Amino acid sequence: MKMKRENQDRYYKFSAYLKERFGCRVHKVSIDAGFSCPNKDGKISKDGCVYCDNKAFSFNTRLPARPIEIQIAEGINLGRKRYEAQKFIVYFQAHTNTYGPLDILKKKYDAIRRFDDIVGLSVGTRPDFINEEILDLIESYSKDYEVWIEYGLQSIHNKTLAFINRNHLYEDFLKAVELTRKRNIKICAHVIIGLPHETKEDILETAKELGRLRLDGVKIHPLYIIRGTKLEELLKSGSFTILELEEFAEVATEFLKYLWPNTVIQRITADCPRDLLVGPLWILEKGLVLDSIEKKLAAKDIFQGGSS
Repeated sequence: MKMKRENQDRYYKFSAYLKERFGCRVHKVSIDAGFSCPNKDGKISKDGCVYCDNKAFSFNTRLPARPIEIQIAEGINLGRKRYEAQKFIVYFQAHTNTYGPLDILKKKYDAIRRFDDIVGLSVGTRPDFINEEILDLIESYSKDYEVWIEYGLQSIHNKTLAFINRNHLYEDFLKAVELTRKRNIKICAHVIIGLPHETKEDILETAKELGRLRLDGVKIHPLYIIRGTKLEELLKSGSFTILELEEFAEVATEFLKYLWPNTVIQRITADCPRDLLVGPLWILEKGLVLDSIEKKLAAKDIFQGGSS
């Protein structure tokens, strides 16, 4: 059956959710808190994910290291000027933001308390680097803020996770969700459409499983290739091909159909600096990507959750 929201959007956009929740424009301030990643520093691997370079998706990693408070203040000023935002969510984005001793985590997270217009905390991490104590700490902020945790999943298929060198299993994600659901923490899953050797059916299986889990949020990213990564080598070797815009829009449209209607779609495209991007070049035209998805949703009369 079709699931229509009151504003008639065909999927539950994060901007709409934030307006409903806070009654004003809310801007997400992304920061690099100086964390490492266990998949890069030797804790579990030194190679990292085959596609990863934080400079491609986290602006502050391209700048000299700066105190968290300065990054937040700059992000707030930008959000006010460019987006006319009134409230802000601080997003600990770069690397693995639960990877450290509890006292260090608390010190870094506590930076948000120094700003009056912050209404939310969002922590990006791996599903295999979470435990009860860390979740206790993160949940403690829910007394004063809306709290999200974003788990990098990418795919439910362990063969894919192995190929891209994630070094965790889908079962680790399920355990993290189970632990987190007992708390006042909203859960977002980050997934990638177009990973090497995944078929459309594989991708939609991920969508169906996320629909079954009824998560609070999902980020949907098209795969893109960053210069200097292992994935660039694989692309040049002919190991796989990248999706064209029409292909991505087609799969993303179907993906939305299988998600729970109340799951907030935090993203459905991606950003990458032009000088770091190998391809596909169409991700540089964000408006075109979003328009292509909207047109396909309308043409097929698809609403998020419409398969349920």
